[in-house]
Amino acid sequence: MPRPFRCRRIEQLPVYRSFSPDDITAAESVQMTVDEFETLRLLDDEGLTQEACASRMNIARTTVTAIYDSARKKVADALVNGKRLLITGGHCEYEPIEIDQEIIEKGINTMRIAVTYEKGEIFQHFGHTEQFKLYDIEEGKIVNEQIVDSNGSGHGALAGFLQAVKADALICGGIGMGAQMALADAGIKLYAGVQGPANAAAKSLAEGTLEYDPDVKCDHHGHHHGEGHECGHHHGKGLDCGHEEGDEGCRRHHGE
Repeated sequence: MPRPFRCRRIEQLPVYRSFSPDDITAAESVQMTVDEFETLRLLDDEGLTQEACASRMNIARTTVTAIYDSARKKVADALVNGKRLLITGGHCEYEPIEIDQEIIEKGINTMRIAVTYEKGEIFQHFGHTEQFKLYDIEEGKIVNEQIVDSNGSGHGALAGFLQAVKADALICGGIGMGAQMALADAGIKLYAGVQGPANAAAKSLAEGTLEYDPDVKCDHHGHHHGEGHECGHHHGKGLDCGHEEGDEGCRRHHGE
């Protein structure tokens, strides 16, 4: 019987997810997993020993060595051959963020929707969200609602916050690609490009009728979409937490 796969503990979600050379258009890309990024962060940025890194990531030192060697080869490939470097995926579990406010207990069969929130409306810039409204859904109906303050700015911190409050899905307006990757790695289903009242959007998602834009783009400066902006809206097919079957061994999403 094969040995069970041990997930790698990640303390900090990558804030920057894509790196490309400025002087050419990179035709190829290299994918670095989040756990490979974490070994570089701990060993090269924090200056830890491999033993200390292994303890922080909850894996064996030999595993750290293998992950680190793989990460360095990918960095070298991107630098030497002018390839785009993407950071996403991996067999990871994420260090929970401490929440300094009381959160309603989530039921076993409950789906939790988070909505970027401002004065009853869907806030349009994910990276600057100061509040989320949480909706608990059971059998297609909203059973609990709660407004919570976010614990930080930037998509990395916000993705970790949503994971800590046990959100299964996010409804928002504009959101950048790095934030989308962070949410995917945290196992949170994204419904972006949505405008209007938060309550109405949550109700529509619970009923499987929410219109959203899977191709929405928003840069890190948080610019508004101009008037006349048209999105190719899709209908949601009910709630989906975004987890694969059989991934209970890792607390969150497994990269492809």
